Amino acid sequence: MKVTTSAIVNGVFEDKYGKRGSQFSPNGMPTYSIPFEIHNAPAGTKSFAVVLEDKDTITASGFVWIHWLIANLERTAVTENESQTAVDFVQGANSWASALGNFNIEEASAYGGMAPPNCLHRYELIVYALDCKLDLAKGFRFNDLHFALQGHILDQAVVMGTYDV
Repeated sequence: MKVTTSAIVNGVFEDKYGKRGSQFSPNGMPTYSIPFEIHNAPAGTKSFAVVLEDKDTITASGFVWIHWLIANLERTAVTENESQTAVDFVQGANSWASALGNFNIEEASAYGGMAPPNCLHRYELIVYALDCKLDLAKGFRFNDLHFALQGHILDQAVVMGTYDV
């Protein structure tokens, strides 16, 4: 299985998908979400789960920052800025809903774009092919997804890009 995105050009996420973009939530979270495509999913795939994370944020926040959580995606492509309008997959709460982000769960249950505070960060888009749909509701947290995935992952794929201050 493979995941690709046109949001990354020469290893770098385009400005519009983060803090240098032009679309933000009422409280200032970047909301213009990245497009991606899933290729060669294994036979028996019933749905996909997606995590967009920034492990480099540990240097600033002390934890991995989750930018986007998706469960029960049943198609192989998500279009640009679709986080704001899609109704056929479930989105979990990103780290903008943490104590450091201080956003409410409703606002943070969507794509929360890149805004590295201290240096160049690497962002990983991880897609999991699953043998079922997951019993998760809007606003689920990363740990809910992590435990729901156990025993259901058929394959996974990662694509990585950077975004700078």
